[in-house]
Amino acid sequence: MTMIEFVSDRLGQIAIRTVFMAAAAVFLRMTGTQTGIIVLLGSVWILVFLCAQIVDFIRCRSRLQELQSIMDGLDKKYLFAECVSKGGNAYERSLLDLSRRAGKAMIAAVSDAEAAQRAYREYVESWVHEMKTPITAAGLICRNMDSENRRKLSRELAQIEAHVERALFYARAESPEKDFMVCKVNLGEIAAQVIGQHRALLIQSGIRVETCDLEQTIYTDSKWTVFILGQLLQNAARYKGNNPVVILSARKLGTQVQLVVQDNGIGIPEHELPRVFERGYTGSNGRIRGGSTGMGLYLCRKLTESLGMDLRIASEPGCGTTVTLTFPAKGNLTKS
Repeated sequence: MTMIEFVSDRLGQIAIRTVFMAAAAVFLRMTGTQTGIIVLLGSVWILVFLCAQIVDFIRCRSRLQELQSIMDGLDKKYLFAECVSKGGNAYERSLLDLSRRAGKAMIAAVSDAEAAQRAYREYVESWVHEMKTPITAAGLICRNMDSENRRKLSRELAQIEAHVERALFYARAESPEKDFMVCKVNLGEIAAQVIGQHRALLIQSGIRVETCDLEQTIYTDSKWTVFILGQLLQNAARYKGNNPVVILSARKLGTQVQLVVQDNGIGIPEHELPRVFERGYTGSNGRIRGGSTGMGLYLCRKLTESLGMDLRIASEPGCGTTVTLTFPAKGNLTKS
């Protein structure tokens, strides 16, 4: 609080007291009081009033600084009203009491919302696990069909399974610390697992996958990393060009490992690159090709942030897209 703010809050009081002082001076003059005495009384009154206001300003500013220090020292700011001492005048105590009641209502509302969100997330996870059974059963049934129908149905089932898996990771992305476990893994083994899971999609899309220097040791959650790389392969298949190729290559960067996923697809317009990680953003390619949900790269960004990984994307229309994943060093691993 500045002196100007303090005075502006008390302009009404100052005006009323000025009018009262003028009226008192007129009354004293009409009763025959000498002008010098009236001026002396007025000067004393003004001096006392100014001293009282200065003392009040210092008291208010000190109290605000005390409250500010309490607020700055709290990790959970919404508990501010509960941590403030019950000092001050009756007006301040009433305000703090109202703040406490409002804070309790807010905490209750947030707790209810978190409980509802948690229940919904648990339902989604349960639904995903239940859906995997009929998907697997349908995959077994289609093996008895003729090759053309089996190929078409297998591709559609793979798409369904990909969407179901994406829903599961979306639900878990809101509380990642409860699901992931960082450990030492081999990047080549993870890449082989991803390629194996998406083999049917890659074959049907006519995509050739090349690998280079993937025998690197990284520290990550293998399940989450498999999902991230799977999303990148699905994007490469969806937005493929002529003679599609995906190259997976890795290199050491000091104590870190950098994985580059490069394709020769249709690419992404330059003006859309800053938005590709936004939730639900499909871009012009997604609208043209169809089937895009705008959730794949969004989830990749969320999961890489939780794993302490760096995710960057570069693209040129007609030439392809390059996604770079940098895995953290062991000493830098944190759960976020």
